[in-house]
Amino acid sequence: MSHPSDPSDPHHARDETDWRYRIDAVWAQAETLGDEEVIRRIDAIADERPGDDPVALFERAGARDSAGLEAQAELLYRSAIANGLSGSAHVQAHIQLASTIRNLGRPLEAIALLEAIEPQAGQLRDAVAAFRALALVDAGDARHAASVALAALAPHLARYRVSVAAYAAELAASA
Repeated sequence: MSHPSDPSDPHHARDETDWRYRIDAVWAQAETLGDEEVIRRIDAIADERPGDDPVALFERAGARDSAGLEAQAELLYRSAIANGLSGSAHVQAHIQLASTIRNLGRPLEAIALLEAIEPQAGQLRDAVAAFRALALVDAGDARHAASVALAALAPHLARYRVSVAAYAAELAASA
């Protein structure tokens, strides 16, 4: 007989899907629920998992982050990462932690965190670039910020792709 948290147990996948569905439902209603209710509901669902569960910690962090409770969110993001958050959520946690750190007035730390996660970013590479550009502006390096943002944008342009990429490189060289 398998343990309830055993991934080989067929009930585990169903439980995981149900848990994720309920978390996503809270986020889908977040605007109408309000910050305190989002935190309450996310915490109630997260409480179904062990206290060191990285996904539950990540969801708790996000609830506090969206409520403007950055100091609380920072600790929870760091715990989620330290406890082995993986996949896309691992990259998302780094992006959200960097944004939180920037909002707490530490843009250089945010830049370093984003630069460290960029090689793993995959489809979130442009999001990493966007938040890095914001942190660069806060750090007083607007030219470099514009370069990062334009370099991320250039591949998506139907026209002027080459020109925008060249201007981004020119800005980076002069930053």
